[in-house]
Amino acid sequence: MELMTDQRFRRTIKYLRALLIVGSIGVALVLILYAGILIYAKILGPPPLSVPQSSLYYSDDGTLIGESHNGQKRYWVALDEIAPELVDATLAIEDRSFYNHHGFDLKRIAGAALADLKALDKVQGASTISQQYARNLFLEHEKTWKRKLLEAFYTLRIEMNYSKNEILEGYLNTIYYGEGAYGAEAASQFYFGKHASDLSLAEAAMLAGIPKGPTYYSPLTSMEKATNRQQLILQTMKKEKWISEEEATAASNQKLEITGEHTHSVTKIAPYFQDAVKGALKNVLHLDEKTIELGGLRVYTTLDTKQQEAAEKNIEQLVDKDSDIQIGFVAINPKNGYVKAMVGGRNYQESPFNRATQAVRQPGSTMKPFLYYAAIEQGFTPSTTMRSELTTFRFDNNQPEYTPHNYNNLYANEEITMAQAIALSDNVFAVKTHLFLGEETLVETAKKLGISTDLQKVPSLALGTSGVRVLEMANAYSHFANGGKKVTPVLITRVEDHRGDVIYEYKSESEQVLRPEAAFVTTHMMTGMFDRKLNGYTSVTGNTVINDITRIYAGKSGSTNTDNWMIGFTPQLVTAVWTGYDQGKPIETVAEKTYAKKIWAHFMEDALEGEPIKSFKAPKETVGVYINPESGKLATEDCPIQRLTYYVAGTEPTEYCTEHITDDEAPSKEEPTKKKQEKVPWYKKLLDWS
Repeated sequence: MELMTDQRFRRTIKYLRALLIVGSIGVALVLILYAGILIYAKILGPPPLSVPQSSLYYSDDGTLIGESHNGQKRYWVALDEIAPELVDATLAIEDRSFYNHHGFDLKRIAGAALADLKALDKVQGASTISQQYARNLFLEHEKTWKRKLLEAFYTLRIEMNYSKNEILEGYLNTIYYGEGAYGAEAASQFYFGKHASDLSLAEAAMLAGIPKGPTYYSPLTSMEKATNRQQLILQTMKKEKWISEEEATAASNQKLEITGEHTHSVTKIAPYFQDAVKGALKNVLHLDEKTIELGGLRVYTTLDTKQQEAAEKNIEQLVDKDSDIQIGFVAINPKNGYVKAMVGGRNYQESPFNRATQAVRQPGSTMKPFLYYAAIEQGFTPSTTMRSELTTFRFDNNQPEYTPHNYNNLYANEEITMAQAIALSDNVFAVKTHLFLGEETLVETAKKLGISTDLQKVPSLALGTSGVRVLEMANAYSHFANGGKKVTPVLITRVEDHRGDVIYEYKSESEQVLRPEAAFVTTHMMTGMFDRKLNGYTSVTGNTVINDITRIYAGKSGSTNTDNWMIGFTPQLVTAVWTGYDQGKPIETVAEKTYAKKIWAHFMEDALEGEPIKSFKAPKETVGVYINPESGKLATEDCPIQRLTYYVAGTEPTEYCTEHITDDEAPSKEEPTKKKQEKVPWYKKLLDWS
């Protein structure tokens, strides 16, 4: 009997020893496995915490003009930009031990397991904020063991690599609050119409209760359920001594106003401009499309909302609603190249094709200022004369002959000055100048002014037969408006990532690309299109809008059978307008031929309203003299028309006009020499002497 008892005892000791060994091995394996998981998690490093967020676009004064939209509203804000009441309310209802655990609340897990066991069902959750954040970032919400294991692994990685405040900030910026609002900022704006930093205790407690069941606890779905959960959160905060009894009571009694609207409108301001901005983010800043659309960027642009509204208003009012004609419109600040307004078509919803940046159209006579600038550089002056008459140009290199025509086939059939030629837009004068300078000269000058499209070296290039874009033409004219300094079109001044860190900031560089005196002389010649003193065999090209303008402008119009242009400027603003049909249909009605000039004139007046009237400042290397516009010679008191005209110093005319001396002023042959000398005007004597 004793022998049997002893054997049983020894057998029990043996089993216990084996069990202890197996248990020890098991514990060791678990510890090794846990250590391995920790090491592996450490080797993998911090998991990326980026989440899809709306990118926001702002005008030059900080007004929100649009956002990327993928069905989710997300706006990342720093933890200190979220009301402390919302932070505490969230911790109170979701994870009161957040700052004391390492990702897992073992006490809470045990309590939840016991509750589930008693109810024989899943009745209580035990997920910490870290676990929820890991699930929201990396996993779906299916209830499987695989998901739970992955959730635990990602929770470890997050806790090992990020601070508690970083985790809490990320959680509050990614949690779903219903109605398409992700994160505290979007939810605050949607439910209460205010920033997350401005929430009251009552609002914070109600907002913190929604993520548990967005469709169940939303005040828009059931104010009763939302309020009951709000009261639970307030009582929990009071129990934890995070708020006082008085604060809890006051918050409980506060009547809340629910907005229920996303404050950032989905409707875009200046949609063509915003598309151009996205193109610049991709092609200039080299950001990928995912970052542009979902990276939570804050993009600060050059758009002036007042000028944009003026552009859209004038286009709508001045263009016949029944017309199918299209438009490309760009306004630029010539000092820095900032694009202030842009319209790429009559209706963005019907056609998002941007005719201001994408369409390549013939510029017509708006190319002539480039040509005449080059001519000024090579010694021509506003008084240089050529004969305006129907001319056929023949060439020796088997190139076909070329016969340019003036508008309506009108010609002076006599010598005219360059100043008058640009004001009347004489085509024969332009082609003669172009061929004299050499076809390469105009191409190189256009490139110097920022024209990037390929231009054909042909005689007709002087008349704008080679296509260009509206944006680059507006930018090219900016070189005249700013005195010859290099500018490029600028759409974006600064870009911040979702944390507010600046990832791009525009920095301007000053470079003189045109001779200031030649640029000014060309600019002053361009004011002639609005000066009836230069009327000749036809009226100046700006004659139809002269009564619509109230300040000094320089500009040039242009037209082909299928395109109408007007580009003009002051020292403060350059605006280019193109009108035409997408398919190259001829522009035939008189009204449609006037749209470009009218839109330009009305916009410039509206955009510059209240701004000082500035004239173009003459450089020191220029000289202004009064001339007879017809002959280009120095005007005398006998000339019926005198116009102040500027020249590069040293190229101004020295010969006086003698065409208007009357016969009775001339000395008779019979009079004595002394009397003859008395009758001769002083300027004629000067001419005789010279």
